[in-house]
Amino acid sequence: MSEKAAAAPVLKKAKDKNKVCFDRMLLLVALALMGISVVLISSASVMESLTRFNDPMYFLKRQLIYVIAALFLGLVCAAIPTGVWKKYNMACMFLTLVLLILVLIVGREVNEAKRWIHLGFINIQPAEVLKLCWILYFSSYTCRKIYEVQSRLSGFIKPMIFIAVISLMLLAQPDFGSLVVITCITFGILFVAGAGLLKYIATLTIVGVIGGILVMIQPYRMRRILSFLDPWEDQFGAGYQLTQSLMAFGRGGLTGEGLGNSIQKLGYLPEAHTDFVTAILGEEFGFIGMCAVILLEFIIVYKAIVISFNILRKAPLYQGYVAFGIGVWFCLQTVINIGAASGALPTKGLTLPLVSYGGSSLFVSIAAIAILLRIDFEWRNGSLKADLKESLQGKAS
Repeated sequence: MSEKAAAAPVLKKAKDKNKVCFDRMLLLVALALMGISVVLISSASVMESLTRFNDPMYFLKRQLIYVIAALFLGLVCAAIPTGVWKKYNMACMFLTLVLLILVLIVGREVNEAKRWIHLGFINIQPAEVLKLCWILYFSSYTCRKIYEVQSRLSGFIKPMIFIAVISLMLLAQPDFGSLVVITCITFGILFVAGAGLLKYIATLTIVGVIGGILVMIQPYRMRRILSFLDPWEDQFGAGYQLTQSLMAFGRGGLTGEGLGNSIQKLGYLPEAHTDFVTAILGEEFGFIGMCAVILLEFIIVYKAIVISFNILRKAPLYQGYVAFGIGVWFCLQTVINIGAASGALPTKGLTLPLVSYGGSSLFVSIAAIAILLRIDFEWRNGSLKADLKESLQGKAS
């Protein structure tokens, strides 16, 4: 045997040892969005920080603490095998339901909405936790009941009943935006699991009718819809926030006014560092800056969908549905946030993932990214195994 041939196994082993076993681009994109978040919030929150707390860096300091804590949480979530999430998904969902009930009892009310549980330094928003826990739970349901979902109406109806219960809790806050996200995640996972088209048509018709009724019976929802259609008709009333946001985009143009040069953040645009941080992004960094952030968010969505399809092509695995659910969630929330800020969609109180100010949204988003990285890691290392016995039991039932 030649010296080169003898060294080949050693070289191959060393190469495999140095092989990257997770998606580095996904991690870098998430970190980049968090960095952009810190820069944007440092600019967008100055006036409100100064007015409310006499400290121009108040919200920036808090966001930096949130970022550090979120990174630590991400490391913990990335270290947990996905099988553990599958095993305890019902416990996670039960805890979330308890939080949804608690927020209605002891929740903090802001702008006529009771969505936050105040815990000293941080406000927990159960609706944000619900998004991730619902994905973990419903992915397990879909995996266990895959044949029922594909071939029986009951497999489609059961999750709709659960969604109806969750809807009552979310509408009591009220949080119509989170309800839309949860419903679309459910439909997305059912679609990729192979649920029939007729079920979709029937269910979407029912959901559309119910959604229309819910909009019409609440005056504030009707005002939002009408102000979205023509915000300039009542630009100092219901359409005020949207018109100020549109002015920000208009001032930004192609390249923006430059970091720190936003006018709308100076008390004109409410929620400039949270729901409408996109408007400040457009004003200070222009269309080019907007496209850059949208591209980064799209990369996360694309990576999640690719990871999901790589897994689901082999077998109906839990991890594949979780990855797909995370992709739908990030895509939908990005579209709704940017659409609301630009006037393309009705105003909804949804954050831009990894960018908007807030601890709950950031923690849950980072946890989702960490779980996605863990799924990709397990897939690359071949440690995902199809629980065919479980699937067969679902078929037999």
